[in-house]
Amino acid sequence: MQFFAGLLNLLAEAEATPAADAKPEGGPPGGMLWVAIPMLVVWFLLMRPNKKQELSQKSMLDNLKQNDRVVTTSGIYGIVTNVQRDSDRVTLRIDDSNNTKISVTLASIARVLVDTPDADKDKSAK
Repeated sequence: MQFFAGLLNLLAEAEATPAADAKPEGGPPGGMLWVAIPMLVVWFLLMRPNKKQELSQKSMLDNLKQNDRVVTTSGIYGIVTNVQRDSDRVTLRIDDSNNTKISVTLASIARVLVDTPDADKDKSAK
């Protein structure tokens, strides 16, 4: 952050003390280019991947359905028994033996677990 502040101070000093033989430029100031380039770099490196992640999370929540195996943001594993999109609530069954259920917000679902065919073969082999 100090780098950008120093760069802006250097540009301000250069514009405040023009050389005696300098000619006025007719186009946009060259200093604006030095400000625009770092802003574009920050956008491409930070903002754009974050936006892709948000879209992926929204898509996962939109496709959430009954009997999906999920993990919440607090680390609770469960099976979706009910999705109430209008009230932003998901009911999870977390224990089959005594049918324990909890309700969480839709946004607290971190990911949907997918069963792979290889995992099913490993379980049957044991």
